[in-house]
Order: sequence, then structure tokens, then C-alpha cells
Amino acid sequence: MEVVPAILYAKDSVVLPQNTGGKQTIAEESQHMLQTPGLLEEPLSDSLKKVSKVNKANKITPTTSCSATNEIPNRKTETKSASESKIKEVRSTLTKPTRSRTSRASEAVPLSRRSSTGGLSEKQPISITKREASGSGTASGKKTIPLTSETMRKSLPEFRRSSVLSVGAKHSTRPGITETRTLAPVSPVAETPRTPISSDLREQDSSNNIPVGSSSSSSACAKRIASPSLGSFGGNSSLRKSVSKVSSPSTRPPSVSNLEKSSNLFSRMKVGTPESKEFRLMMLPQVEVKAGDDVRLDLRGHKIRNLNTGKLKLSPHLEFVYLRDNMLSTLDGIEVLQRLKVLDLSFNDFKGPGFEPLQNCNALQQLYLAGNQITSLKSLPELPNLEFLSVAQNKLKSLSMACQPRLQVLAASKNKISTLKGFPYLPALEVTPALLHLRVEENPILKMSHLEAASILLVGPTLKKLNDRDLSREEIGIAKRYPSHTALCIRSGWELCRPEQAVDSTFKFLLEQWKEKLPSGYLLKKSFVDQPFEEDACYCHFEFVRDKAENSDSELNLKFQWFIGEKTPCHFSAISGAVKEIYIPNHNDIGRVLKVECTPVVGDTEYPTIFAISPPVSPGTGIPKVINIDVHGELVEGNTIKGYAEVAWCGGPPGKGVASWLRRRWNSNPVVITGAEEEEYQLTLDDVDSCLVYMYTPVTKEGVKGEAQYAITEYVKAAAPSVCNVCVIGEAVEGCTIRGLGEYFGGRQGPIKFEWLREDKDTGEFTSVSTGTNEYTLTREDIGRRLTFVYTPVNFEGKEGKYLSASSEMVKRAPPKSTNLKIIGGLEEGSKITVTGLVTGGTEASSRVQWFKSTSSHFESENGLEALTTSKIAKTYRIPLGAVGKYLVAKFTPMTPDGEAGEPAYVISETSVVALPPTLNFLSVTGDNSEGGILTASYGYIGGHEGRSIYDWYIHEVETDLGVLLPEVSNILQYRIPKDKIGKFISFTCTPVRDDGIVGETRACMGQERVRAGSPRLLSLQIIGTEVEGTTLTVEKKYWGGEEGQSIYRWFRTSSSGTHVEIGGPIASSYTLTVDDIGFFVSLSCEPIRNDGAHGPIVHSEQVGPIVPGPPTCHSLEFHGSLIEGERINFSASYSGGVKGDCLYEWFRVNSTGHKEKLNAGEFLDLTLDDVGGCVELSYSPVRSDGLKGLTRKLVSSPVLPGEPLGIKLVIPDCCEGQKVVPETRYFGGQEGVGKFTWLRSKYKLHGSALVDIANDVENADILGHSLTYTPSLEDVGSYLVMTWVPQRSDGKYGKALASICESPVTPALPVVSNVCVKKVSSSAYVGEGEYYGGYEGLSLFGWYRESDDGTVVLISGANSKSYEVSDEDYNCKLLFGYTPVRSDSILGELRLSKPTDVIFPELPRIEMLALTGKAVEGEVLTAIEVIPSTDCQRNVWEKYKKEVRYQWFCSSETESDLSFYQLPSQSSCSYKVRFEDIGRYLRCECIVTDVFGRSSEAAYAETDSVLPGVPRMDKLEIEGRGFHTNLYAVRGIYSGGKEGKSRIQWLSSMVGSPDLIAIPGETGRMYEANVDDVGYRLVVIYTPVRDDGVEGQPVSASTEPIGVEPDVLKEVKQKMDLGSVKFEVLFDKDRSPKKVPGMGSLERRILEVNRKRIKVVKPGSKTSFPAIEIRGSYAPPFHVELFRNDLHRLRIVIDGENEVDLMLQTRHLRDVIVLVIRGFAQRFNSTSLNTLLKIDI
Repeated sequence: MEVVPAILYAKDSVVLPQNTGGKQTIAEESQHMLQTPGLLEEPLSDSLKKVSKVNKANKITPTTSCSATNEIPNRKTETKSASESKIKEVRSTLTKPTRSRTSRASEAVPLSRRSSTGGLSEKQPISITKREASGSGTASGKKTIPLTSETMRKSLPEFRRSSVLSVGAKHSTRPGITETRTLAPVSPVAETPRTPISSDLREQDSSNNIPVGSSSSSSACAKRIASPSLGSFGGNSSLRKSVSKVSSPSTRPPSVSNLEKSSNLFSRMKVGTPESKEFRLMMLPQVEVKAGDDVRLDLRGHKIRNLNTGKLKLSPHLEFVYLRDNMLSTLDGIEVLQRLKVLDLSFNDFKGPGFEPLQNCNALQQLYLAGNQITSLKSLPELPNLEFLSVAQNKLKSLSMACQPRLQVLAASKNKISTLKGFPYLPALEVTPALLHLRVEENPILKMSHLEAASILLVGPTLKKLNDRDLSREEIGIAKRYPSHTALCIRSGWELCRPEQAVDSTFKFLLEQWKEKLPSGYLLKKSFVDQPFEEDACYCHFEFVRDKAENSDSELNLKFQWFIGEKTPCHFSAISGAVKEIYIPNHNDIGRVLKVECTPVVGDTEYPTIFAISPPVSPGTGIPKVINIDVHGELVEGNTIKGYAEVAWCGGPPGKGVASWLRRRWNSNPVVITGAEEEEYQLTLDDVDSCLVYMYTPVTKEGVKGEAQYAITEYVKAAAPSVCNVCVIGEAVEGCTIRGLGEYFGGRQGPIKFEWLREDKDTGEFTSVSTGTNEYTLTREDIGRRLTFVYTPVNFEGKEGKYLSASSEMVKRAPPKSTNLKIIGGLEEGSKITVTGLVTGGTEASSRVQWFKSTSSHFESENGLEALTTSKIAKTYRIPLGAVGKYLVAKFTPMTPDGEAGEPAYVISETSVVALPPTLNFLSVTGDNSEGGILTASYGYIGGHEGRSIYDWYIHEVETDLGVLLPEVSNILQYRIPKDKIGKFISFTCTPVRDDGIVGETRACMGQERVRAGSPRLLSLQIIGTEVEGTTLTVEKKYWGGEEGQSIYRWFRTSSSGTHVEIGGPIASSYTLTVDDIGFFVSLSCEPIRNDGAHGPIVHSEQVGPIVPGPPTCHSLEFHGSLIEGERINFSASYSGGVKGDCLYEWFRVNSTGHKEKLNAGEFLDLTLDDVGGCVELSYSPVRSDGLKGLTRKLVSSPVLPGEPLGIKLVIPDCCEGQKVVPETRYFGGQEGVGKFTWLRSKYKLHGSALVDIANDVENADILGHSLTYTPSLEDVGSYLVMTWVPQRSDGKYGKALASICESPVTPALPVVSNVCVKKVSSSAYVGEGEYYGGYEGLSLFGWYRESDDGTVVLISGANSKSYEVSDEDYNCKLLFGYTPVRSDSILGELRLSKPTDVIFPELPRIEMLALTGKAVEGEVLTAIEVIPSTDCQRNVWEKYKKEVRYQWFCSSETESDLSFYQLPSQSSCSYKVRFEDIGRYLRCECIVTDVFGRSSEAAYAETDSVLPGVPRMDKLEIEGRGFHTNLYAVRGIYSGGKEGKSRIQWLSSMVGSPDLIAIPGETGRMYEANVDDVGYRLVVIYTPVRDDGVEGQPVSASTEPIGVEPDVLKEVKQKMDLGSVKFEVLFDKDRSPKKVPGMGSLERRILEVNRKRIKVVKPGSKTSFPAIEIRGSYAPPFHVELFRNDLHRLRIVIDGENEVDLMLQTRHLRDVIVLVIRGFAQRFNSTSLNTLLKIDI
């Protein structure tokens, strides 16, 4: 038995080591390997090495011998030496150990099994040394690593050149552990020419075999040592009796010792790699090779087409099959090779699928499928031991295949792989130290961005090389940036995007997959899991929101289940009890991935689960966290509450936290409660109506503090009101006050109810005497009685509690005593006060009172008091002024009527005596109330000591007004009345002011009458002025006596002789001297008169004079004549001042701005247009005869008026069409106004009166306009223009009309056109327009032009009219209209083009109607059909210019009459399959047609009725399960037809080849667990879909393949049946009562013996008894074995109707083995051969 690791030479060539029977050496095969082109893929990396873990073996020490046997038995079990068993097997650490029949049956030396992680007990390096071509045992300069002992190496055969290639060793950086790499497998290559070659290497050159010790052959010692086998991705040749001889002079080889003490020898390969690329090797996983042709088949290049051909004899014992370079296209027949380890099918005609026959090859380790035409690997089954897979040079588009648990190398170069969808799971790599090499060179997928990062995500951390290159750190970093569920999305078909976009992109991808699973009316908004940390709360987040487009009243609930996986998202297992939104990972979860499945539940309906995956669990921070905190207890005053905190310790050692309580009132901050530092806290009154805050800070045992968290309670309620300890305190003596007390509890205290009850002396009953107070003053009536105090508690809300009471002692009589003394009355100056009190033991009337004053507010003793009165009976007292500012003290002495006096009592006033406010008790004014009189004011003051009082005098027009202050007499008590106050009232006001500044109320005193005036008289009289002729004399006088009236003046002239003559004329106070006064004296007399008519005495003034002549003076100057334009004016002047001489005068023109212009004129002036609007000024200087010049006098006229308006000239120049005509005019008559102008057209030239009367000639003249200018039009051409003019002055006055006519007729203008444009008449017709000008239009020229997209304008041939019909050539172009004007006399104008039209399009395609075909029933297909309008235009448009028709489906969000629709984004085709979500809703289809020009028509709609549910139907019904009898099977399908109700399911079984179905009782659920009874039967499920309203659909069925036996059970059954006789230890229930549950105490041990003929149950013997057979029988009917579905550990063996036994087993596995072994031995009595079902070879 030998283990041969295959070596791949990392060049384009591969070689298969073969046994040529001495004709072909291994060196020749190596040479062939170098010459053969690349078979599967590009050269592999030189660093692709095997990493393995091995179990610890015995210590290896140097030795020189190794003993072993030479023969290896094939089938029978034989005992072997310990040394042979130790070196017997060296297997790959990446593969499950495969043992031979001998090793399996060996009981003396059992082999160690691989650990759960795939590693062995110890790592032992085994190296292979490269040899030179010469075959020399000492290759100088080459590093050699020992393989076995020196003597063993000498006995090994020598390999020639290239037979063994060394690979550089790579050591682990971890001290003490050597890490090695294992070479990758090599596929065999056929020799050219192709000939059958045996793989047996037993015949070796005897000269190369050197005996070791006493052993006849060294092969026994080395036959299980790993030896390199050269080949190209193929099987391993076995070296049965010899291994390559390898020597190294530079390294001392280790030897194997103590082989007898070890039970197994496990080694590891340590490979050295030179730097040269030509020597790069890949160590494939080691394959156990059993020597002998019976396990090896090599038929390469034999043109084999079918494996079932008679030439091929595929034995079930084959382990190495090489069928490359043939013509195979199917694997039918390969299923018999159940022990197959290496299979080479390279370069055949496989196209796939069709790999299902490989599912029986569970031992297969290496599979080579390169160079075929395979397009898919989906049919490749799961091969539990497959380590190497080569599919290079095929036509694969993806690597989608079943899970391959132990795959180490995947070579897929030179394919068409463009996606990672369906990439297989490699779960075993998560728990083994294997390295994965992935090669995908020359595939389209290499164009994928971040392919390396995607590969890392899919494979996990065990991926070390991609395409023969080490992984880059950058790509490793990029892979870490993707979310944890990226690998699942990639396997499902998600396209890799940038890391920063991956979160949103993958969520949308998953949401698209889940959208049909989500509850109707809800949308998934988020789905993720927080970063998990060790012992820290990890939350999952699944947020659903209501779909606004749908109304759903059902409440959505979520169910959770947490799972734990490996380092990559695979192999998830449910976490028991983790069914909440939160999960706390433990220490064992570090580095593993969490998954949470969320199940939406609406009502009673559970929807399919959705999931979220977390990143790997990180180690805890060591800082604890509070994840839940709460307060327990009733929040009522007086109760005790307790705080609870759930702490996540995050990897730290649990400790004790710090707790504290805080109180928080409404709208305030929390306050720490002193002393409340425990978990429990008792509520107090201070806590009522407050919230309590429980704060907890977690602290680990090491003192690490976490973040404090808190919980806030609701508001604390008050307890029910109650009272305790009620009592009465105080002396029970008449007059004393007693008090009732009690301790209240129960929230805030409200208005407590108190009541005092008095005891009746006779009856002993109590009657109420006082309520509302807890104090009571004992009276005379209480003497000799007891009083009871009743306390009724009431809280703040008014709720009453239970009352309690207490009684006082008997009340005693008291001596005279006064209490409750009070001073009643206002403590003001002059007020009356009195003292009152309660007198006990006497009478108040007999008591005496004495008053004192004190400076202190506190009474100490009578010594410090100043007496105000003596002791009197009178209790009333008026406060004197002397007590102001003092405190009053009353001494009250209680007395009895008989004169007994008690202890005096004192009472002091609460405040000091205050003075009265300052006031006036009287106010008066005396004196003469006339002009010049003096008034005097007087007043009386009270209210303390007077300060600086304020008084003022006021003048009033009437008695009721406020008056005017006289500031000059303020604070003066006397006032002299002036003249201006006559007729007015005078008042006096006084405001009293106290010496402390207090101001009193102001009082006023008004005079009784108005102020009177005095008698009229003149105090002085004189004449003022110069005694010169022409001067005016005035009078100056002083009047007294009221208001002066019309005093009388008289002027007198006195001659030099003294003659006194009164000057006649008006009486006035002034007089102007005249010529008559020259030489005379002038005087004046005046009689004063008051305004009320009173006369005073006449007074005469002194004379003035004599009067002398004055200077020459002009006294008056005026114009004569009309101040009108064209008139003449003159002037007249008066003179004084002696004899008149030649006076001087000048004329001036003054314009409106004041500018003067001197005029040359004499005594008269002619007015012109220049004077109009201005003034005329005359300057006149009087001159006396003696030449004396007087003062110049000026006279300015009023503005000169204009003359009558008059037109003087009107002339019309020559006229031409279109040119403005401006007539020539001349005007007179002031400033010209607008005037009236009238233009007329005349056919003839008029003269004389006909011209004047043209306005009235309607037949021969037409009125054209009324402006000064006129532009002739076309109608005027050839006619005469006439203008009439009515002149107008600027002030609006009109003059006489004038008329004028042109000399020649109006001539026409040059032809022009303007406003050229195009108007659209219809979608296909246009009209050109333009405005012609220039005489009468002749035959103008028209044209149409077409403008393309590039701006090119082309004349349209034949289009020469104003109208134009659009043609197909005009579409998508613009049109222009050309207009060339031509006058009637053939004069041509300039061509004008219109602006381009809009782009011309054909008529917009329309949809006349949209119809729906199909039924509005769930599952049916609705098809929208559009109806085209029947017009020719629309048909032409649809035929020629329709581009596409777009459809969009909508669904109503409500089912009422007022519907609103929301869009279904993914439904945009003409057909729509009605969904389940559409039931009860309305569907609408919108159709829009688009033409080739990009325009869209108006949308057409069609609506359905309310969608009805479809007939219940179940599609794609299938049964899920792995096909073994221990598996769980589930039914799965797609339901349609409304909401599914309680559908019916029935599980049945059917014998292979039989149409009969057998119902399995009680199995009506969706899940079914198979058992041994189902082996060989097909499972059938019948599914009857039922809608929620009870409507049933058509039943459908699905079935499985025949149920097989679980491989482990099958293997054990075969072993048992090979033995022919088996014993089992079972348990027997001695108490078979049906009511008793079997237990260990009621079970007894039994031995079940089974052989090929009979069965028996034996009760073992004991010290006191012999073994006894309890039951025995053969397998003849009615023998059978029964199982119990409800008890997996129980079976019943029925021999016949009377003999049966029930047995119990420890495990289900053992029960299944026993049943199958029994049924296998009894198979000859069965109708169906169980051995065929079990594939057992008896």
C-alpha cells in the first residue's frame, strides 16, 4: 500500500508516470512531459504549495533499520506489526483518510482518524530532492532534504532526469511549527503513439534494490512514504515495492525509530523551490494508491465512445481510471466505480450536463475534465472528497456547480466564463488549513473590475493565489469594504460594483428578489445587522413602511431567528433561543458571521423569510455596556422600587456597577437624591408628582467603567390620605387655647377637616362647637366638660381619608384674664382708636385701660413707656399730634364687676402713628378786583408740620376753564391786577406740603367777579412829523382807563397873527400837510372815549410850524389806451412841489422774466407782437420850475393782450406717395395755437370759391386727415391734395379759415413689400402673406423655399402661388415664403423672404381607442390592443412614421368608486399577467404611440373591472431532500389563485415499478422525515390547493427518486453483512405497560444475534444464571420488523403471531443498522431484492 503525491511541472507540458514493463522509463515520461503542450491551463505559480496539519506522531530519531512485511492481503483481516502500521500510510492533509480493507479491518493497530478541522496530530516535514539527469546520488550544489533513513534511501530506486523535481521550502514564521505545502495533482498524458500501458511498477531493476537489515525488501518500510509521481493533472502511479533513491551528502537524514510504540505515522511534505521558473512545481493533494492492476485502469487514446461497451470491464474495485484522449460523451456506467479516487476524462467529447452518475463516486479526489466542450457544471454532484478539479479549455460561461467541501485546486482557464453567478460553496476550507488555488486565465471575466476582491469574498481567507499570483494587499483591502452579504449576492447574479456603492446596490438586488415575498401593502426600507462584538448587544434592523398606494389595516409583526456561520457567509446553524431583535455573541463566536432571518407576519399569515448578514464578530472592547435598564415596583408614595440593569460585559470580567437615584420634577433638571446609592429606593413625599431617574454605571472586576445609562420612571403617585398619632395639647383651663395635632400621610396635604366637639354633662354625648381649625379657645360654657378633636385627612385633590379623634381633660375655671388684645382703629394723627380683648373670669366693661407711647416696636416693660393718659374705663382714645412717629401701647387690666383685678396685659400697635396727609381747612382771597387793585390770599393748614407749601395765581377767560399760570407771582400771596387782565377772572391755588415732603391735595379759590376797568383819561398828547408840505403828521398819546374806544380828534390851523381855524375834513389821528398850510401853525385836540362809550376830559396838544414848501413830487401816474397788440397808448401825471417845470419820462418793455428793454417813443407807444404777454413800464421824473428834480415815479401796465388770430399765408409743395407733405404757413394774432388743419383729396384742381367751399363738396373731395402734415397713400395717387387751415391763438380762439391746393397730382412710390409671413391652414397646407406698398400692385412674383437641418435653403420647384401643400420631402424641414413686388406699371421691387416656419411634421399619430383582451382574473394575461383612426391620413402616418408603441400598466390603490392609480414600473409591455396583489383592485393600461420624429401622442387608457382571484393552482411542485432515509423532505411549489387557505397535503409511498400508492398515516404537513421503511420506495406528495374562501383547485403530485440508505449506515450494514453473523447489544423493556413511559430503570440488557438463517434474542447470563434464549426464529413469513414513527429508538421483531419482542436502542443510527441487516439477511423472502436497493454484494 503506497501513498504517491503527484507533482505538476509548472510549464505548458504535463507527464504521466507509467510502468512500461522495462521499455519506457520514468525519465522518458518526464521528457515527454516537457514536450507536450499545455493541457489544462497556463503555467501554475511556483509558490502553489500544500499546507496541512497533521496529528502528533511519535518522536522520530535517527536509525539505520526498518522492518516490515512484504505481503499485503487483499480482503481478509490480518494482524500486522506495529512498525508496518506506523509507516503504512502518509496521506494528504487536505483529504479525508482513505483506508484499505486491511487497515479498516485491523483491530490490532487502528489508524487515527482526521480531526474535525481536517488536521492530523502533528506536523512532520518530509522533503523531496531534485535529481540531476545523470542519476547521480550526490548532486553537488543542490540542496537535499532527507526523506527517510540513509539505508532506506540507498535501497530506493534511482529516478532519472526530471523524475523528481525539488521545490523550495517555505517555513512558517511561527516558532516551533513547520508549515509546508503539498504538491498539486498531475493529470496523466498519453504517450505518442497511444498504446495501452500498465500502471504496475512492481518489476524494478534488482540492482537498485539494496536490502535493509534483515528485511528482504525495503518496500515494506517505505511503501507508505509519499513519493512524487510525474504526470499532468492525472492519477498517481503507485510504487509498490520501491521508491526513488534520493541521497544528499550535505544533510544528515533522519531515521524512523520507536516504530513499535506508535500506532500511526503521519508525515508532511516540505518542498524546496528554486528561484528558476523552469523548475516551478505544484504539489497536488496526495492520493492513496493501492498496488495492483485490479485498482487501476489506463485506456488513454483508445477512441472509446461508451463506458458500457463490452470491451470495458469497469470493476467496482477500480480506484484510478485514465480515459483521456477518447471520444466519450456520456458518463453512463461510471456509477459502479464507488471506490474511484482519480478520474481523468480530459480531451473527450463531453458537452454537459450529464455528470449525475458521479454522485456514487464519493471517494473521488481528483477529477480532470479539461479539453472538452462542457458548457455547464450545474449537474456536477457534490463530491465529499474531491480536492482537485480541472475544467480548463471548455466552453463554460460560469462556475455554477454543487458545493465541493474539500476542493483545494480549481483550474478553469481558457473558457468563456463571464460571471461569478452560482460560484460553488467551499465550506470545508473554513475549518481546514488548506490553501485554495483558483485559475481563470483567458476568460472574459478577467475584464471584471476587482475580480480578485470578488474571489476573496466568494472563497474566503483560504484563497492564497489567483491565476498563479499572490493576492494583492489592495484587493484584500477592497474586499473588506464590501458588506458581508456580498458573496451571496454575487452567487445569485449580482454584478460587482464599486465598494462605496455596494451597500445600496446589494440591498436593491435583494429587494428585487424579495419583492414578491413581502406582505402586500408594505415596503422594506432597510435590512442590516450592526457590527457584532463579543458579549455586546447586536441589533438587527428590518424596517417596513406602509405602501401609500395600498390601504392595509392589518398590523405587521416580525419574527426573528439568529444563525451562526463560519468566517464566510455559509454553513449557518440556528442559535437556540435567539429569536429576538437582539443577540449577544459569546467568545466562541469571534471571527464568525451572524445571520438573522426575519419572518413578516400579518394576521395569521406568515410570509417567506428575508435575511441580513453581519460582519464577522469582533473581539470585545472590554468596556461594559448597559443594553437594558428598567425600574420595577409600584410608583406610589411609601413603596420601595428597584432598578434592574442588563449589562453586556464586552469581553471584560463581570463586576459590580455603580447605582444612583435622581429626582426630576416637571420642567426641571434631575437632582441627585442624597444617600440613594443602592438598587432599592423607598419613595417619599418629595417624590410625589416627580419622575425618578435610575442611573447605572457598569464596572468590570478590573475596574473598567462603561458608559452610564439611565431609566426614567413615570410620575410617582401619592398614597391615599391617612392620619395617625392624633392628640390634643394645651392647658384645659378656661380662656386657654388648646390645639389638635396629627401626623398626615398621603401626598400633598389639602384642606384638612378639623372639628371640635363638646361633651354634654348630662348625656355624655358630644356636639360640634367649632370646625375648620385645629385650635380652640376654651370658654365659660366649656368649664367642667371635655372637648374632642376630630381630624379628617384630605389630600390636595380633595380625597378624604379615615378620620381619627382625641379628647382633652376636663376644662377648669380661670382667674380674670385678658387675651387676644387688639388695638382697633387707624393709627393716624387725630384718629380715634380703641382696645378690645377676650376677658375670662371677669367682664370687659369693668376692665381699665391706660395709653402709653413708645419709640420701640417691641414691648419690654412699662418702665420705658411715656404715659399719654391715666387708667380709665373708657376704651376709646384720640391720637394727639405728639404721638406721631411713636408706637402706642395699651395697658389692659381685666377686672370683675366686684373689683377683682387680674394680671394686666399689654398690647402694642403694629405700626407707629402716622401723621394725617397735609390738607387745607380753608382758603380765601381778599382785595380790590379792578384794574390796578391788589389781591391778598390766605389759607389754613393741617396735617403735621407744614413744609414749603406751593401757591400760584391763574387768569381765567371764564370760570370753568383751567386758567393760565402767572409765573411772575408764583409762591407770592399778593397780586396787583394789570390792565390786560380786565374782564377776566383771577384764581388762587395752594398745595399743602408737609415738612417730610408729603404733598397734600391742591385747593383753589376763584374770584367772584371779573376784573373791572378804570375811568378813561389821557396821560400825554403830542404831534409827531416834519413841518413840510406833503408830510403826514401823526398823534402820539398815552391812554388809561380800560380799553380805548373811538376817541375824537380835531386839527387846527393857526396863522402868524394867531387866528385859530379848524381844518375841515375827516377826523383822524393823522394829517397830511398841503399847499394851503404853508406859512401856518398846526395843532390838535383829543377827547378820550372808552370802548364802552365812557368819555373823558378833552386834551389839546402844542402847535407845530410854520409849514414850509416840499420838493417836486408826482402824486399820480396812469396809462390811457387799449393794451392790445396793434393799439397805441399814452399817459397822464399829477404834480406837487411848487411851480411845475419840464418833467422827464421814458418807455420800457418788460417781459415775463422781468427783463427790461428801453423803447424809442414819445408821448405815445404803438404795441407789437413783441409786447404781447409782456408789460409796458413808464418812468416819470417831476421837475420844478426852478429846475429842482423830484423823485422818479414808475408805472407798469398790465400784460399786453394779443390781437385777433389771422392766417396770412398757406402754400402746399409737390406730393409723392409715402412722403410726408409739410405746408408753408404764416400767422398773426398773438401766440399761435394748434389750429385746425384738414386735408382733402380732389379729383380736379380747384380755384377761387370752389377751393374755399371744398370741404362741403362731398362728391369731388374726400377728407384725409386733420394734422399739419400728411403722407399721401395709394388712394391719393393721381389726385390733388387740398388743405384748409383755421388759425388758432394759443388761448384757443380761432380766426378765419384759409384753403390751398397742390400744383400737380400725387405721384406713386417705388414698389416694396413688408411683413412677409407664412400662416398654417392645416397640418399639410400653408399660405404665404405680405403687405404690398408702392402704387397699385401688378402681377407680383411668389415662391416657396425649403430649409434643411443644416441651414441650406432650396427653392421648391413649381411652388409659385401663395398657397402650398406639404409633401413628404418637407417633413423635418422648415418652409419659407418669397414675395417679389411688381407695380401696375411693371416696376419691380426687391424680393422679401418670410421667417422660417416651425419644423414640418406629419399629423401626430393618434389612438382612437384602447381595448383589453383577456379576463381580469388572477393568473390570466391581459393584452392591450390599440385601435387606429380610420382616416387615410392617420393610416398613412401609422404606416410610414410610427416608431414605437409604449405601454404602461397601473393598479388602483383603492377599491371604491373614487379610484386612484399608481404605476407598476416593471410592467411596460402590451401584455400583463394578473398578480395576486391585484385581486380586488382595478387595472389600467396606458398606451402612447411615438413617431420617428420623437413626438408622442396623447395617452389612451383602458381599465378593467375589479380583478377576481384565479382558480387555485400549484405549479412547479417538487420535493426537496437529499434522497437518504435519514433526511427531512419538504414540499415546495408556487401557489396561485388568490390567497391560499388550508391546502391539503398527503404523503404517500410507492414501490419502484408499481403503480400503487400507499398513504402514510398522519403525514399531512409540508415536512416529512423519512425512515428505514421508506428505503427503496419513492415518496409521493399529493397537494390539493385550497383558496381561503374554500374553493379547491386541481390536485397535483410530485415524487422523489427511490429513497436510499444513508452512506454511513450503508457502509456499516455492508460490513455487518460481510461478516455473515452479527451480534448487537439492545435493551428490553421489562415493564410493557402502555401507560408507563420507558425509562432506564425499567430496561434490561439483551443480546440480539442475527445471521443469514435465523435471528434470536438472548438474555445474558450472570453469576447465578446461564444465558437464556427468549425468542428465536427464521426469516420465513410472517416474519417482519416493525418501526414506530413516534419513537426513533424502538423496533419490534415479529417471528409469528405468538412470538414478538419490542427492543430499545440507544441511537437511531444503531436501530437503522439493525433493521437493514435483518432485512438484508431476510431478502430472499422479499418480493423486491433489498440488496439491489442497498447495492449489497452477498
